[in-house]
Order: sequence, then C-alpha cells, then structure tokens
Amino acid sequence: MLEPVIQVFKITELRNKILFVLGIFAVFRIMANIPIAGINAESLKIFFNQFQVFGILNMFTGGALDNFSIVMLGLGPYITATIILQLLTMIFPQLEQIYKEEGEAGRQKFNQYGRILTVPLALLQGYSLIVLLQRQNVVGAMSFETLFASLITVTAGAVFLMWLGELISERGIGNGVSLLIFAGIIADFPNNIRQIALTYDTARLPAYIAFFAMSFLIIAGVVLVSEARRNIPVSYAKRIRGSKVYGGVSTYLPLNINPAGVIPIIFAISILLFPGMIASFFAASPGIIGIISQSVAGFFQNPWVNGIFFFFLVVLFTYFYTAVTFDPKKISSDLQKMGGFVPGIRPGDSTANFLNYILNRVLLVGALFLGTVAVLPSIIGGMTGILAFKFLVGGTSLLIIVSVALETIKQIKAQLQMREYETF
Repeated sequence: MLEPVIQVFKITELRNKILFVLGIFAVFRIMANIPIAGINAESLKIFFNQFQVFGILNMFTGGALDNFSIVMLGLGPYITATIILQLLTMIFPQLEQIYKEEGEAGRQKFNQYGRILTVPLALLQGYSLIVLLQRQNVVGAMSFETLFASLITVTAGAVFLMWLGELISERGIGNGVSLLIFAGIIADFPNNIRQIALTYDTARLPAYIAFFAMSFLIIAGVVLVSEARRNIPVSYAKRIRGSKVYGGVSTYLPLNINPAGVIPIIFAISILLFPGMIASFFAASPGIIGIISQSVAGFFQNPWVNGIFFFFLVVLFTYFYTAVTFDPKKISSDLQKMGGFVPGIRPGDSTANFLNYILNRVLLVGALFLGTVAVLPSIIGGMTGILAFKFLVGGTSLLIIVSVALETIKQIKAQLQMREYETF
C-alpha cells in the first residue's frame, strides 16, 4: 500500500505538484483565520446553529464565514457566476458556440466571462450578508467607510480564492475549486471532534454507534456510485490500408451513473442561499415589500422546506450539468468519424438517441442517490439528536470528500502510468 506513495514522492515533478497544492491549502487556511473587525463571535455562533443553510455554507468555507474572515464568501460567487453563464448557454446560441465549438480558446474566453461576473456577484453577496448579520445583531453598525472597506476586502478575498483554485488546476493535481472546498471541509473536522468530545453522553451510546454505522454505509454507497459505470459496447469496422488491416476491435463506452460528481450539490447550495438572503435584506422595508420579504425569509428558514428544495435542486442540477458537459450527438458523430458503431444501432441520430435513452435511465439513479445523500445528515441528525455529527460524517461533506479524493487519486495514478509508459 505504501509503494505508490513512495513512488509519488520519488518523482520530482509529481512531488512538486503535491507540495504546491499543500502550500495553497496553507495560504487558504491562514486567510480563513484573518477576521474582519466589528463582529460578535458568540452571536455569530448562535446564528450559524440556527440557520442550517448558512451552516452548510460555513462548512464549505472551512469556518471562514464563521470567523467572518476576509475570505468568508469562499468560492460561492465564482460558482454562482459559472452557473449563470451555463444557464445562459441555453438562451444565447452564440455563448453556447463559444463554450462548445471553439475548443480550448472558447473555454478560456468563457472562463474569463465567469471571472468578470464573479466581482459584482461577490459585492452583492457580501453586502447582503453583512446587512443580514447586522439585522440579526451579529455585526455592529458600520460607517460608510468601514462598510466600503469590508466589501472591497471580502470581494478581493473571493477573487483571490478563485485565482488560487485556477492555480491548483494549472500547476497542481486535480480540480482546484473542488480541492479548496475539500480543504475547507477537512479543516473543520478537529472542531467537530472537539465538540463531540465535550458533549459526549454515555446514555446516547446506541445513537453514536448507529450514526457511525450509517456513515460507513454512506461511504460505501458513495464509492459504489462514484465508480459505477454502464458500459455500452462499441465495435470498429476493419480498414485496409496497403497490406495492413486496422480496426475490427470491440471495446466499450463507459457512462458513469453520476457523471456530474459533486458539482450539483455545490450549485444547489449556491442557489438555495439567494432567496433567503435577498428576503432577509428587504425584511425591514416598509409596506408590502417588507411583509412579503418576511414571509419568504420565514418560509426558507423552515428545515423541511430547505431539505425538500435542496433535494430537488440537486436532482435538477445533476441533469442540467450532465446536459451541458455530455453531448450524445457529438459522441455519436465522433464514433462515426472513427468508424465505430454500437452493435444493432444505426450510426448517426439513432446512436445519439440510444445514448440519450441510456444516459437518462442511468442518470435517474445517480441523481436520486445524490439528492438523498445531500439531505441525509439532517434526517439522521433529527432522528438521533446528535446535531454535532451532521457535518462531521455523512451526507454532503462526506460525498465531497470521497468524490474529490477518488478523482485526485485517479489523476495521480494516471501521472504514474504515463511515466511507466515513457520507460518502455
């Protein structure tokens, strides 16, 4: 088991990439513990215990929001900007052409649009969050200069985190955004363990055992669904060039049960936060606007409402993200160009329709599993009463940790295999 680890650190380039990622994690953790002045730490803790959605957001930032730090927004604005742009590809054909048909240059231009949109979204989200916390008496009154400086600081922190994520993707190993979220979740584990140790009650021992058994089953389920594939057989026609025969082999096209990974959960949380934040922002307004805003804010503070919306948003974004990233028509066209075909299915549109049919059936299982795992911590926490466990094991955090770890391990193995081929 230790041989691959030793081999990784023997290869200079791979070792440097891993050390680079660890260095970025250290910078992220330092910034997450630099607070903005003018907060009531005790009131802030009570606020995050009351509002579950903000507790999940705080978990993703590794306690940066709980500390009211300079990176308290995390990668939320950047993720929201990406969601908005991907939704706009369905409305504006020119944007879809940039994203799908112009290759690497088009994707770079699309990413640049996302970076630009991140700045106003960070300003809006930062201002709404500060005003919301002020109305909850968590943050004291700020002068215009202090408020302006705080907004500039948290916006710069969000942009800086976005840049760190892109640096990891370019110079490190794995997806930078996912790894930073992974680091944020892992960083909060010691605090959760400490909280469990301080609130340990022998009378709840059966509930503790049941919870850990459930977490083990969740880990097994996450690994099973993350690795599960539906293999579609593909055959290639024989081609004769001169005296040589090419093709004539059979292989398969793997379709993941959950091709979207953890992205739908991250998208769902980013969207779920907005209605409550905007409604809380306008709750103090006079007249009908204030009444409607208070009703909406109270509606989204209901844990049952949050859970139901969270589940359906995760399922919806699983289908949406897969539709954006996986194009059956393009795959069918590529197979036809390379002389490949699915046995019993005509090339072209028939193959695309067949792939789409199989994908929708497989994706339903993955989407329902993802939605169930996302809301499972709240269900188990309510059943056992051990709320301290809700973000330590099980559900969203565990799904992200396992999925990111599996994806990173795959990339490291791919790097090792590439160097083994170079030696032949």
